[in-house]
Amino acid sequence: MRPPSLQTQSVSDAFNQQGWQHEIIEGREVISTAFDAHHTRVQVFAQAFTQLNALSIVGETAMPMDEIKIPYLLELLHRANKQMNLGGLEYDLDRQRVIFRITNIFEKEKFDADIISTMAHCTIAEVDRITPYCSIIQQTAHDLIDDLNIERLLLREDLIPPVPGDEDLI
Repeated sequence: MRPPSLQTQSVSDAFNQQGWQHEIIEGREVISTAFDAHHTRVQVFAQAFTQLNALSIVGETAMPMDEIKIPYLLELLHRANKQMNLGGLEYDLDRQRVIFRITNIFEKEKFDADIISTMAHCTIAEVDRITPYCSIIQQTAHDLIDDLNIERLLLREDLIPPVPGDEDLI
């Protein structure tokens, strides 16, 4: 096995600095790990694109959805994406997984550890934040799904997980 690139090694080093267990996927420029967030377990993949000096971090969680509800889920993700500045939410129809993806292009081959950890935190937070909204769609009865207002659903702040450290401010 060839050693990981400087880019992938810098991602591994950044994860180690945070105390995050992870593994480098053999033969690929990919690191895999998982986190137990507030609402869900988030599988995280970090892939270095060495020729571009770019890093994509993808977080995903299982979200099986009845076919009749998929348009509502896609609307939810679309509306949530309109509110974002960085990254984007997707739904993998084949694997039935909600995905958040964020990418950054770095100036140097050795990626900045602070940017890497911020990207990973953002990925986990966004998957965790959208999960309860997706679950409401998932659990809505078929005969009531047409009454579900996605715009109003996204206004519900009681579904947003707490921000670590904010409890000290109250």
